[in-house]
Amino acid sequence: MSTAAEEEAPHILVVDDDARLRQLLHRYLVQNGYYATAAADAVEAKSKLKNLAFDLVVLDIMMPGQDGLSLTEELRRESDVPILLLTARGTPEDRIAGLEAGADDYLPKPFEPRELLLRIATILRRVQAARTDDVIRFGPFTFNRRTAELKRDEEVIHLTTGEISLLQALAAKPGRALSRAELGEKGVVAGSDRAVDVQMARLRRKIEDDPRQPRYILTMRGSGYVLRLGS
Repeated sequence: MSTAAEEEAPHILVVDDDARLRQLLHRYLVQNGYYATAAADAVEAKSKLKNLAFDLVVLDIMMPGQDGLSLTEELRRESDVPILLLTARGTPEDRIAGLEAGADDYLPKPFEPRELLLRIATILRRVQAARTDDVIRFGPFTFNRRTAELKRDEEVIHLTTGEISLLQALAAKPGRALSRAELGEKGVVAGSDRAVDVQMARLRRKIEDDPRQPRYILTMRGSGYVLRLGS
């Protein structure tokens, strides 16, 4: 029995330099109701991403040439496609590095194929729910882009006009990094890069449990700020 409706099957891109694993994953996903396309490295993956629309990328970290972390960071500068990282490294530090790069989830090797399916289904369900109508969901928060209301569970969180503008801009393109220059060009925050950073720090204090180690509004090295959907 398929796990995805045939007429609406999500399209998954599998990127792994291990030919045997790549073929196994491709076959397993197809057998379970997904459309699947495979790529052997970052170059091939970027070519396919340029020409096809994918609902999720399953991406190995340890690849020759451009590795999975670097590719994740690059994709996040221009796309909000969900990314599930695969790696033989399973330490907390590795997981944090993957999430900081912009990944939606992280699955250590070796893994059970059924767990991969569950992780994929969870990410797709979460992204779909987060993008329903005008409401963006991340962790315990909901942000209504139309009314500019931010809630943590049922509690309304007061935002200043500047904070609303920042969150509106980030929520319009979740998963994609917005540079300080872009935020300035959009008129979100007037002034210098420092002014953007100060306003962002204030917004983080209202959202993050630990603003020094943010989970939702991340700083992408050399790219800017990104709103990460997820738990």
